Amino acid sequence: MRRWSELAERVAATTRTSEKTGLLADYLRTLDADELPIAVVFLTGRPFPEADQRATGIGWATIANALGQVSGTDRADLAAAYDRFSDLSAAVGDVLERAGHEPDPERSPSLVEVAAAFTAIEAASGPARKSHLLAALLARADPRTARGIVRVLSGELRIGLREGLVEAALAKAFDRPLDAVKRAGMLTGDIGRTATLARAGNLDGAALALFHPLKFMLASPAEDATEIMTRLGPTVWVEDKYDGIRCQLHREGTTVRLYSRDLHDISSGFPEIVAAARDLPWAGILDGEILAWRDGTVLPFIALQSRIGRKDPSAAILADVPVIFVAWDVLGLDEPGRPGAGGGSARDGVVAPTLELPLTERRRLLEHLDLPLASEGGGFALSHLSEATSTDELETAFTEARGRRNEGLMVKDPTSTYSPGRRGYGWLKMKKALATIDCVVVGVEVGHGKRHGILSDYTFAVRDESRDQLVTIGKAYSGLTDAEIATMTRWFDEHTISHYGRYRVVEPTVVVEVAFDVILRSNRHKSGFALRFPRIARLRLDKDPREADTLQTVTRLYEGLQAGAEHLVTAGARRAHVGREPA
Repeated sequence: MRRWSELAERVAATTRTSEKTGLLADYLRTLDADELPIAVVFLTGRPFPEADQRATGIGWATIANALGQVSGTDRADLAAAYDRFSDLSAAVGDVLERAGHEPDPERSPSLVEVAAAFTAIEAASGPARKSHLLAALLARADPRTARGIVRVLSGELRIGLREGLVEAALAKAFDRPLDAVKRAGMLTGDIGRTATLARAGNLDGAALALFHPLKFMLASPAEDATEIMTRLGPTVWVEDKYDGIRCQLHREGTTVRLYSRDLHDISSGFPEIVAAARDLPWAGILDGEILAWRDGTVLPFIALQSRIGRKDPSAAILADVPVIFVAWDVLGLDEPGRPGAGGGSARDGVVAPTLELPLTERRRLLEHLDLPLASEGGGFALSHLSEATSTDELETAFTEARGRRNEGLMVKDPTSTYSPGRRGYGWLKMKKALATIDCVVVGVEVGHGKRHGILSDYTFAVRDESRDQLVTIGKAYSGLTDAEIATMTRWFDEHTISHYGRYRVVEPTVVVEVAFDVILRSNRHKSGFALRFPRIARLRLDKDPREADTLQTVTRLYEGLQAGAEHLVTAGARRAHVGREPA
C-alpha cells in the first residue's frame, strides 16, 4: 500500500495526461494477479468496485476516533488540520506526522491486507468495532501510507485521475487495444475485472451480466437551441427531462432489482415497480426514471423525496406517493433481435448487450416489450418522445416540457450509442433558468479541492418584510469566476462576524443574483422555500441589501407557477407528459 500511496502522490504532482498514464502503466505492470484489481479499484477512489453494493460505513467520527487511538490526539487536532488542508487524507497524515508516528516499515500493510481490512470494516457492527479495525490498520501505516488509505476510504482521491486514464494505462501496461479495454469496462462495469481480463489477454470474455448495474450514460448541458441543433441535427429526438430518480431496472425470471444513479440497490423502497415487472416475459436491463404519479398526473419531486432512503415504506407512504417507472432505453435483452421474444430467463445470468446499437433500434426494442402502462393501470410509461428539425421546434418543445412541470429537455442524436459513465455530446440536456432573484449573502464556507482556502460556498437569503429580517433560501458555489471568488474571499475575510468550523457568518451586505430551475416548498430553509439547482448569475455590488427580493415576491412567484401548472392540467396539457408518441 505504501507504493500505491507514493504513486498517487506522483500522479497528483503532474498535470500532463501522458505522464500520468505512463506512471500508472509502469506501476500496474509490477503487480501480481491478486494486487492488480485492488490497485485499479483504489485508483478510482473507492474501497470496493463501483457496482459493489458494499460500503464501509465509516465517517468523520470513526476516522477521528481511530486516529486518536493511534496518535493520542483528539478530534480538535483533526478538525484544525482539516481546516488547513481542506482534505481529510492530508489532515490525517499531518496529525500522524506531528505526533511522531513511525511504525516498523516491515509491518506496512500490503494492498491485499488493506482490501481485507476494508472488507472486515464493512462487515463489522457498530462504529466502535469499525474504529478499532481502522486503528489497527493505521497503526501499521506510516503517514504517507495512511494518507493513501484515507484517500480511498473517504472517496477523495484528488490526484487528477479519470477512469478513462486508468483504462488507457491498462491498455499501455499490457499492450491491449484501448477500444477493447473500454468495451470490456463498459460491459463489466468493474474496472478491477477489466484489469484482470486485460492482463490475461481475455478482453473478449467480457459480458453484460444481470444484477451487476452499469454506470449510467450522462448528458452534457446546453441552453442554446441553435448550438444543440448544430451539434446533433439536422433531426434530433426530444424527450422531457423528468425530475425524478434515475433508475436502472434489471429482471430475469421473477427476480427484479432497481439500481440508483450511484448503483445502489433500491428495490425494497419501490415494491410496486418490482411487482409490476415481475411477470414480464423477457430478461434484460432498462434505463429510466422513477416518478411520483397519481391519477395521470406527475407529482412534484418534493413529494417523491418522502420515499427516498426508505427501505420498507409503509402502506400509508405507498398510498400517499405512488410511483411508476418511465423507461427510455434498453441496455440488454435476452433475445434483442426478435421484438417481444424471450422467455424471461437469461442464459447464465447474461444478456445480449444492446449498448452499441443506435438509439433508433434501442427505442424500437423498447416499444415492443409491451410494458404494462400506467395509463392502463400498470406501473410503466415510455418517455414522451418527439422530433425536432429546427431551433423553433426545439424551443417550442422546451416550453411545452416546462409547462408539464419538467426541468427541460433531453435532446438526443437518434444514431447515438449508449456510453456508460460517459458525458458526451450524443445526449444534451437543455435547461434554462426559470427565473432569477436578488439575494443577500449571509454565510460563506471554505471550499474543497481546487478551492481549498477560498470562501466559495455562499448561503443567501431574501428579505421577510413582515418580520423585518433576512430568511435563508439556498446555497450555491457555482457561477462566479475564479477572479471574482478571490476578490470576494478577501472581502468576506474582513467582514466575518463569527466562525462555526468551516462556516462563517458574514456581514449581510453583498447582493448576488441567483438563477434557479424550480422553486419548492421546503422546511430546510427559514424562508420555507428551496431553489432547485441554484447558481450565482452575477454579483450585484451595485445594489443595496435593502433592494434584495422579498419573501413575499418569492411566494407570489411560487403561487403563480402553481396556478399556471394547474391551468395546464385542466387544459389537458399534462396528458401527453408520458406515453407512446414515437418519433
